[in-house]
Amino acid sequence: MPTPRVSRSAGNPGAPDRFNILLALCFVAAGAWQLVLLPLLLLPRNGMWGLTLIPLALLTNTLWALIHEAIHGSLHSSRRVNAGLGRALAIVFGAPFALLRWGHLLHHAYSRTPRERSEVFDPAQTGRRRFAYAYYFRLCGGLYLAEVLGAPLLLMPERWLRRAGSSLARDDNVVALLLQKLAAPQTLREARLDAAVIVALLIASAWCYGAYFWMLAAALLARGFLVSVTDNVYHYGTPLTDVRAANNLELPRPLQALLLNFNLHGVHHRAPDLGWRALEAEFRRVGAFDGDFAAALLDQFRGPLPLTAFNASSGADYAATSQHASV
Repeated sequence: MPTPRVSRSAGNPGAPDRFNILLALCFVAAGAWQLVLLPLLLLPRNGMWGLTLIPLALLTNTLWALIHEAIHGSLHSSRRVNAGLGRALAIVFGAPFALLRWGHLLHHAYSRTPRERSEVFDPAQTGRRRFAYAYYFRLCGGLYLAEVLGAPLLLMPERWLRRAGSSLARDDNVVALLLQKLAAPQTLREARLDAAVIVALLIASAWCYGAYFWMLAAALLARGFLVSVTDNVYHYGTPLTDVRAANNLELPRPLQALLLNFNLHGVHHRAPDLGWRALEAEFRRVGAFDGDFAAALLDQFRGPLPLTAFNASSGADYAATSQHASV
């Protein structure tokens, strides 16, 4: 798929690229601090240095927003630089970039269809209580756990990987489609290299933390919760008849900046090629807030929604439209 180009500023054409590089390098450095430098150099002197993990955990969604820019080719106008930064950011995030990239692009293609609507269940096929166990697990950290487990899974022999994928693939998820995308030789080589680095880095980090391992575990649990609880917040309860359906959720300006305008998600799904700097201008032109971010975040904890709560036209046989061609 063609790599989108970042919108340029007429006054300073290279500004978006330079600023994004600076942001990305800061987060890669923060990842090195969290995983290696802190436990090796400072924790042995004073355990209070572990408090520096708190702001890093709270910046989890900014890190994901930068990876998201790379996924859409908008982090840097050079395809090679964009991919390199994306892979480096994904490594400190804990999951191979190829896995995150194709998982997210499939989300754009199949969102709100039977394959990609994590809160919707069909009462004719499963009970609400049974569905709710998986739903709340995913919401409270399970999504990130699945992404992190993708690294060791990708290191398995191909026949084992295909077998594991087949056991997980169903009509109500994108696992089979994701494995098809990852099976391309170049993609698989890159994903396996990144996976090997991630696994080695996490093992080395756990060893470096030693008796302070609980700090690393707490930081990763916080990251997992923040990534997972915000993943579907923009789509919860939205119509099942439009693969581009997503809400723009209002946040105070400093928090919106911290998320790199990720809360303008409705605009993003209508124009996924726009870089984060261009989203706000497009929102002012065509968008409106669909609700408050905090309220939407809490609303998800109402739990799974039955298919019968949606219009009949949103039924399980609905197929995604032309966006499939972009994946």
